[in-house]
Formats: sequence, structure tokens, C-alpha cells
Amino acid sequence: MPRIAIVGSCITRDLWPIRGGGAEALLYISRTSFPGLLSAPVQGFRPQEDLPGDLHQHEHKALVADLQKTTLTTLMAYRPTHVIFDFIDERFDLLSVGGALASNSGEMVRSGYRTQPALGPARTVPRLSEAAERLWLEAVSEFGAVVRATPLARARFVLHSARWADHHRSADGRLRPIDHVEIVGGQRAVIADYNALLDRQEAAFLAAMPPMARIDAGPFRLAETEHRWGLSPFHYVPEYYDEVRRQLVAIDGLEDAFSDRLAAPSAPAA
Repeated sequence: MPRIAIVGSCITRDLWPIRGGGAEALLYISRTSFPGLLSAPVQGFRPQEDLPGDLHQHEHKALVADLQKTTLTTLMAYRPTHVIFDFIDERFDLLSVGGALASNSGEMVRSGYRTQPALGPARTVPRLSEAAERLWLEAVSEFGAVVRATPLARARFVLHSARWADHHRSADGRLRPIDHVEIVGGQRAVIADYNALLDRQEAAFLAAMPPMARIDAGPFRLAETEHRWGLSPFHYVPEYYDEVRRQLVAIDGLEDAFSDRLAAPSAPAA
């Protein structure tokens, strides 16, 4: 059986059943950014023993890993046969504190950790700024070098090419534009700006990394109004996930990645 690691977001994790088993067999790395993945840990940060705010255990675990910088060690220790990347979590602003970088994710905001002395002096680096993009490009280049110099080089890499949907489908089948998007705490976002960022990120990543497979369910990229996680430009209709799963099992070594096989879905009506 393949040992699959996901460095990305729920758009890839949700390909496996969340209820009824499957996702627990994966290494799922989320709520981090490549600059944070390669940076020093946040000095002086101490996680709470009890879950802070309203965070669930898996949310807190991902946040602490981003702050303590244990993710890369965990990934290498897992010895994955396949690593699937998506960049949907690369939407959060970065926090710069001392020599460390971390994602200002929703979990960060909800945790209250920004009030700790270790994070009190943190400076925000806006995600769409030139500074954030430069940090990202430098980190991806460094990550590619790390991969080539470690046992990670033996893994098969897969890029799940994703974009934000600009329309959603309601339960009655009607399509409507997505006209209000927030990142964190009321921070408004323009879908086209973040999709353009994803274009640049994917191009740089493919240039920096060893050859990899690429999956793309673009014709099915439509948000679902009543998605289990709520309406969002990257919470898609079922046909999207079905198509990505169908493409994944066509990749060498992933034939048994899922317990069931899916026929090719029909694209949602425009």
C-alpha cells in the first residue's frame, strides 16, 4: 500500500472519506507555508496543554507544528512513497518574528497565541506583497534542494493544481457568483488576485522540484453552497473530488489509494 503524505489543504485531504475511515492513514500537513516550513522555530513559544480557544485537536496540532517547525522532520520520518501538494493554504498572510515565519491562519487567530510574548512583536507580511512572494520563491528553491539531498527524493511527487472557484451551486442546481470572500477576520479577498498568485506559485514550484505528476480538475471547479465545511471558493462540488480521485489512481503506485473506484464524472453545467 502507498504511504501518502499531503502537504496542502482539505481540498486534497477530502479526497479520502472523512467519516468511515481512510483519512487517518495519511500524513496530513496543513496550515503552513513554504517560508514557514523552512524557517527557524518561534523562540519562546509554548503551546497550551489544553486546547486554546475553540480549536479542535488536529487544528491545534497543525498550528503548533507550524510554530515549532517540526513539519519537515515529520515528513521525512514518515518515509512517504507519494507526496501530494496543493497550495490553497498559501493564502494567509505571513507573520515575521525574530528569525521565524509562520502563517497567520484562522487557527492562529482563534487560538489567542498572538497575545503570547513570543508572538507579540510579530510583523505581518501581506500574502500578496512582493516581500511575501520573494520569501516564498526562496523557500521553494530551498525545499527543492532539501528533497534532492534526502530520502524524500525517492518519493513520487504529485501537484494537485487548484484554483478558487468563482461560482457556487446550490442544492436546487442553480449557479450563482461568489461575490464575498474573506481570508481571516474580515480580510476581504479578490478571487482573481489569488488565482493569479497560484499560477505563479505552481510555475515556480514545478521549476524548482524534481519531475512530478500533475492533476487538474479544472472543468469541475465549482463551489458547493452546502459543502460540509461551508461555502468557500475552494469547497467544491462532489464531481470535482471524484475527478481528482480518478486522476490520482492513474498514477503509478496509487492504484490502491482508495477502496473504491469511480467512473469519470460529467462536468457541471456552466
